[in-house]
Parts: sequence; structure tokens; C-alpha cells
Amino acid sequence: MSYLLRVQLPDRPGSLGSLALALGSVGADILSLDVVERGDGFAIDDLVVEVPPGALPDTLITAAESLHDVQVDSLRPYSGMLDTHRELELIDQVANARDDRLQVLVDGVPRVLRVGWSTVIDMGPQGAYRVVGSQSAPSTQAGSAPWMPLEKPAVLDGEADWVPQLWKDMDTKLAAAPLGNTGKALLLGRPGGPDFRPSEIARLGYLAGIIATVLG
Repeated sequence: MSYLLRVQLPDRPGSLGSLALALGSVGADILSLDVVERGDGFAIDDLVVEVPPGALPDTLITAAESLHDVQVDSLRPYSGMLDTHRELELIDQVANARDDRLQVLVDGVPRVLRVGWSTVIDMGPQGAYRVVGSQSAPSTQAGSAPWMPLEKPAVLDGEADWVPQLWKDMDTKLAAAPLGNTGKALLLGRPGGPDFRPSEIARLGYLAGIIATVLG
């Protein structure tokens, strides 16, 4: 079983090695590492870790937080593909798609940005509507999107009136970015968190901007 472990740890030599040893002490194997954000003396890292059959995921939290100044932000099951250069691969897939490029985009975004689901939203005569959604996108759709049109990538209020109750019940964190000047927006949902970091919003903005150029 693999899990995605997001941790905050001191940004100093040896911190990651100590964390690897602590996780190894409970039988966990680190499969990949992404630096999500760096701040003043700290780093936010995403680690995909594999645990032995029957092992309790809570042991990962206990092991990580046994270290001084290490804090677990979130822990959730992970079943995505492990790869590098994820954004570049998705851009290439969208550019070379013969059919619905937007569908290729939303199907790839959850793996690239490590979210639960993604959709493309547009505005019509009756208000906002879903153009396409990833396979994991909830069947319940938002009846309105007062935050559109969107000028720049942003974190959205998951407790706002427009958010479906089902999304709220799942504590879904939301973020969105404009797809160029098309009026459409790429909406991301991360049920159960963690919160979107500023660096993740920046990545979302860059990706959406490049994709918009590819789509023409």
C-alpha cells in the first residue's frame, strides 16, 4: 500500500536523511519525493511511501513526528503513477491529442498536481456549467460560480454558498486558474485536504497558461 505523506521539516542538511531513517524504522520505503515549497528555515515535501502489508498508516505519522521540528500536514492513500517531469508529459499529451484535448487535460491533472479531481468550467446563458470532468470528478456539480470570470489562479473558499454540500461534507479544498483568455477555468478539488500551498497555486497557474497556449 502506498501513501502520500506531506511533511513540514527544517530546511537544513540531514533533515531528509533523518526522516528517511525514521520512516525506514517502521518498514516504510520512500518511492518518490517532491519539494512543494520552501520558506524561512523550513520545507514542505510530498513523499510517496510504501508500507508493508498489514502495517497501520498511523505509524508513518508517529515515526515522522518523533523527529524534532517535523510536522505531518496530511497522509492519504496514493495510487497515482510515479514519474518525473509530470507537467511536461501532460502538456505533450494535450498537444498531441486528436480528440477532446480538454478531456485529456482534466484526466491528467489529478496525477500531475496531486488532487482528487479536476474539471473545466465555462460560462453560458444560464450561468456556469461543467464542460468536462476527470473520471474522479463528483457527479454533483456546482450550480453557480460567482468567482468567474477568473483573472489569475486562486484558492477558492470551500465553504462558500455556491459550493455543493457534498463537497463541503468531504472537506474539499478548491483552487482554480483561468485557461488563457477563453473565459474557461480549470477547477481542482482535493477532498480531505491538505490546503493548497502558494507554490501549488503558482504551478497551477503556469500549467493552465501553457495549456491555454497549446489549445490555441
